[in-house]
Amino acid sequence: MELFNSDALKKCIKETIRSEIRIALKQKEKNNTKTDHQEKLLTKKEMAEELDISLVTLTDWMKKGLPYHRMHRRIYFIKEEVLKSMEKF
Repeated sequence: MELFNSDALKKCIKETIRSEIRIALKQKEKNNTKTDHQEKLLTKKEMAEELDISLVTLTDWMKKGLPYHRMHRRIYFIKEEVLKSMEKF
């Protein structure tokens, strides 16, 4: 006498695992979206537009310590980093 159907148990386990994987993947996507949004790199032109200043002024501020990141020959900014550094001035 079987207490349970082994095929039914296997199916139940598979469905539970699939469900948990879907939940974990959705959570990972949400976390990646937040991180990507927060860490978006801005060009000099985009950063100057965000701050409503000229490119010359932005360059002067960079010389005075405004944080930026150089990738190859290009310069990028992380908006949150720039705003935090501006609070100190």
